[in-house]
Amino acid sequence: MLACVFEAKGYTVITTYDGESGIASAASFLPDVILLDIGMPGMNGFDVVRTLRKTQHCGGTLIVAHSGYGLETDKQRAREAGFDAHFTKPLAFEEFQVLMRSHFGLAP
Repeated sequence: MLACVFEAKGYTVITTYDGESGIASAASFLPDVILLDIGMPGMNGFDVVRTLRKTQHCGGTLIVAHSGYGLETDKQRAREAGFDAHFTKPLAFEEFQVLMRSHFGLAP
């Protein structure tokens, strides 16, 4: 459903459902932004972001945690793992767009 919202707003979206597929997709797609769930089958989002941050192709990528867990300790753990930001589900789309504009130096 969230992918449909982004596509309706004009974004190109690739959806994967596990960490290994996400890492492979990032290597071939070279995304500007990754919205990454923390709780996934196989590798969790923390492991995925750590792996992505070690790659050359995701150095400048905005990687955002998207999780059902929103305590300050959850957000701190996300930052320590390498996420640029943390959003609690459901995604506040307008706030997410503000983050993207800010990250890429675009006017509000």
